[in-house]
Amino acid sequence: MDQGIVALLSGFALCMGLILSIGAQNAIVLRQGLRREHVGLVVLVCVVSDAILQAIGVAGVATLVTAQPWLETLARWAGAAFIVGFALLSARRAWRGGGSLEAAPDAPAEPADALEPSEASGSGAIATRTRGRARSGRMATLLTILAVTWLNPHALVETTVVLGSVAATHGDARWWFLVGGVAASTLWFVGFGYGARYLAPLLRTERAWRILDGGIAVVMLVIAVTIVTG
Repeated sequence: MDQGIVALLSGFALCMGLILSIGAQNAIVLRQGLRREHVGLVVLVCVVSDAILQAIGVAGVATLVTAQPWLETLARWAGAAFIVGFALLSARRAWRGGGSLEAAPDAPAEPADALEPSEASGSGAIATRTRGRARSGRMATLLTILAVTWLNPHALVETTVVLGSVAATHGDARWWFLVGGVAASTLWFVGFGYGARYLAPLLRTERAWRILDGGIAVVMLVIAVTIVTG
């Protein structure tokens, strides 16, 4: 199989496996998808942020590792070890169960008496208040999704260091790895955000997550073996 295709598929599978574990971010996407509020904004932030982080990993970490042969060997084994550990944790969750995904709680609502009585009368005041709350809700949602995306050290390490290190093992085809990773995150966030109302009943059951975790464990082990064997 062509090296570029292998790198693309590897990036897609690894990114998809990792992205399913970022609970806080997925919870926000689920909440907005169920409420059908600011879904486009949330999905856009997630997709763009993930693409930027992956590009940093491939352009920075992967390029540095590729330039130093000994770092390439280190990255190969370190990446494989991380992925095997991730697979074992997924297998453990699949065996024990207990996994689920709940929508993140809503942001605190504005008090009902936020307006003076003189300002709360008439259709003009009602329209103004509605627009004001919509803007406030949009800003609160934006700040929340930015925080859980960019202030989550675990997610940052996975997206930049881990993906960058694994991408380096593909040499010049690492950019195809990036394409696969970005495609995976885009497909997930768009599908999950706009399909949340259909997926939520399934993802809230323990059985579904045991099956999902089991599948992730298998895929991760295959990727780890592929990395080590070259």
